Amino acid sequence: MALFTFIAVPVLAATAPVQPPALAAPPASDGRIRTQLMARNATTVSSEIAAKIARLSVAEGGSFGKGAVLVEFECSSYRAQLRKAEASLEAARQLVKVNTRLAELNSIGKLEVDQAEARAREAAAEASYMHTVVAKCVVAAPYAGRVARRTGAAFQFVSPGNPILEIVDIGQLELRMLVPSKWLAWLRTGAKLTVQVDELGRSFPASVARLGAQIDPVSQSVLAVAVIDGADPSLLPGMSGWASFSLPR
Repeated sequence: MALFTFIAVPVLAATAPVQPPALAAPPASDGRIRTQLMARNATTVSSEIAAKIARLSVAEGGSFGKGAVLVEFECSSYRAQLRKAEASLEAARQLVKVNTRLAELNSIGKLEVDQAEARAREAAAEASYMHTVVAKCVVAAPYAGRVARRTGAAFQFVSPGNPILEIVDIGQLELRMLVPSKWLAWLRTGAKLTVQVDELGRSFPASVARLGAQIDPVSQSVLAVAVIDGADPSLLPGMSGWASFSLPR
C-alpha cells in the first residue's frame, strides 16, 4: 500500500492595506490649509407657545433685515385672556382705592385693605404674564440674514419647542481651519492670507481674526478663524477651499 503524506499549507486571506489615520491638520509645508466658510450666527427659530402659524413672512432662501417679522401666530385666544387680565387688574386697583378710603373712615379694618392690595398684586402678575405670552405671538429676526430651511408651514399648529425656520447671518462670513500648532511661533491676529473658494473658482483676500485657545495634542493643530475682507453676495456658508499663508523664511 502506498503511503501519502499530506502537508498543510496555510491560506492567507486577502486583506486591504491599512491606511494611516488622516491628520486633522496637514503638515502644510507649502502654507496651504483646507478651510470652510461659516456664518457667525446661525439658529433655529422655534415656537415658544402652543398656537397655529398664521404667516411665514420669508420663503426658503429669502433674505430679511434685523427686526423683520419672521413668524406670526394666530393668538386671538391669548389676546382675549390678556384683556380679561387687564380688566381684573383695573377692578382690583379700584377695590384698593375704595377700601383704603373706607379704612380712613374707620368703616373697615386693615385686614380688608391688605387683602385688596394682595389681590391687586396677583392681578398685576397675571396681566404681566399675559403680556409676555402675547409678545411671543410674533417672532422678529435677531439679525439680518437668510432662511436656510423652512420646517414649518402656514396654518400648521405647533407646540412649544417645535422648530419652524433655520436662519443664518448674512454678515461677514468666518473662515475656520486647523493649522499646525508650530505656526503659533509666527502666526498672529491680523495676519493676511488668500482664500481660493472651490465653488466659485475665485480668490479672496482675508485676515486672521482670532486663534484658538487650546492645542489638540494628537494632531498638533490649533483652530484659526479668519474673515474675508469686504463683502461679496456670492459667498455662502458651507463653501470650502484653500487658505494660503505666506510662510516665514
